[in-house]
Amino acid sequence: MSSADLVLIVHFCYVVFVVGSLPVIWLGAWLKCTFVRNRWFRYLHLAAILWVVAESLLGVVCPLTAWENSLRQVETNHSFIQQWLHKIMFYTLPEGVLTVIYILFAGLVAVTFKSIPPAPRRNLD
Repeated sequence: MSSADLVLIVHFCYVVFVVGSLPVIWLGAWLKCTFVRNRWFRYLHLAAILWVVAESLLGVVCPLTAWENSLRQVETNHSFIQQWLHKIMFYTLPEGVLTVIYILFAGLVAVTFKSIPPAPRRNLD
């Protein structure tokens, strides 16, 4: 496995966390699971999607994408991992369309954050 493949796997895990956490939060709230109200998890999830929105609005290439692309210039062959994860993660849509999708998804995360809030901070007094 190449270095570029490892970066791609980390990037894929980031995407799965951002996208997959939302239905997990909804399902967990419905099932009354306490982990969905974990402050670290919820704030990290909110920050992760806000990072994506900020990159998109600023026109910045994702650092993981740039790093992978830089590593791929050194390598000549396409790996199985690259072929399939790229098909899952990258779409040929105009940047504006992707930005709108990211913003709408971030809005959904924010509404979820408000309607299913993280557990309140405990006082240690």
